Amino acid sequence: MDLNSIYLIKEKNGLKKDFSLLVSMMEYARYTTIREVENLSIEELDYRCHDEANSIGMLLAHFDAVEKIYQALTFTNWNNDEIEEYAETLEPALSLGAKAAETIKGNSVEYYLDILKESREKTIYEFREKEEEWLYEETDWWYGQKGNNFFKWYHVFEDEINHRGQIRMIKKLHIKEKERITVE
Repeated sequence: MDLNSIYLIKEKNGLKKDFSLLVSMMEYARYTTIREVENLSIEELDYRCHDEANSIGMLLAHFDAVEKIYQALTFTNWNNDEIEEYAETLEPALSLGAKAAETIKGNSVEYYLDILKESREKTIYEFREKEEEWLYEETDWWYGQKGNNFFKWYHVFEDEINHRGQIRMIKKLHIKEKERITVE
């Protein structure tokens, strides 16, 4: 990630133009996520404000799982059964919920940032190998509608942005809880 051009949506990273625009947006979304979590302790990463809530660590693992499933959905020629089988390997991070709360904990921020970086490097590698027309290939997608690869990858970082709001809220709730406990 080139921090000198983080606020520029333009051709970069040796990518073709439309991939550059997409990656520019993906990098900014990731940059702001990293800034939000980079100094968090394991306690902060594992904090859940109630039994049905996500932790920040769960959400970071979810970002990685989402990127990996979209790699499978867009970079492979797997059939539905193969995609489903692979998706199972990404659980519980992909779906979150109670099972994720039981198993996704105790990891450092470095752990999460490393897996996110590794997945993103694979995505960018694959983007470099594709022609721009690939972004506009349409397939059956959600709710009986068509979707193209550009939208699919937009959704990857849109999901991250959405959950980053949750991360900010979790951080604030954790601070409030610690203040309350300190006062008591």
